[in-house]
Amino acid sequence: MIELYTAPTPNGYKASIALEEMEIPYRVHTVDLREGDQKKPEFLRICPNGRIPAIVDTEEDDFAVFESGALMIYLAEKSGRFLPTDVRGRSRVIQWLMFQMGGVGPMMGQANVFFRYFPEKIQPAIDRYQAEGRRLFEVLDKRLAESEFLAGDYSIADMANWAWVRTHGWSGINIEGLDNLSRWLGAVASRPGAQRGVKVPVDIAELMDAKRKEDAEAFSKNARSMVLGAQSAEDREKGPG
Repeated sequence: MIELYTAPTPNGYKASIALEEMEIPYRVHTVDLREGDQKKPEFLRICPNGRIPAIVDTEEDDFAVFESGALMIYLAEKSGRFLPTDVRGRSRVIQWLMFQMGGVGPMMGQANVFFRYFPEKIQPAIDRYQAEGRRLFEVLDKRLAESEFLAGDYSIADMANWAWVRTHGWSGINIEGLDNLSRWLGAVASRPGAQRGVKVPVDIAELMDAKRKEDAEAFSKNARSMVLGAQSAEDREKGPG
């Protein structure tokens, strides 16, 4: 049994999508980010970095795995699915997984902070992160013109990138003209495992599309308080000077 510690974020959904696609039994523990559950000692024993998602494998002497990319590789190796065993095939998947970890996730995350959550609109920052997000999407689009999925067959690389790219509207990043990316978004969205995965622990798809204005504003307010709260905590730790 896998114990999944997660919250409704793109990184959190990466873990639940993987578990659903691999058909691995798991139990959900919702980490309330607003209440600071991720900084409590019991969670830090599982994830020293205080970030979701994380898992504990009870079949392996309660072995804990943190960092979403490492977690997905672990689950793929455990299940023997969605990660090739040959050197080249494995490398292709990990390259596109790292592309999400080092590029798509951080750039979209910063776009969210400046476009949605910061109380003051710093337009150069918004423009910079949205433009870089669009550039990364164009890289994906070019790759997807050559292949149905990012590394050939459907893999954890697709799960990871899709969990983020599907929220492009929330980040204010336009995908107009990226026909291959749009095709791929629909292909992954049609998979039952992906559909189930983005409902764990809750489904926030409508908020990400900003279709329900009041709920979207409430979501932004909560996220803003977390962002500013984290800033204040860092300032307190730094102290004067």
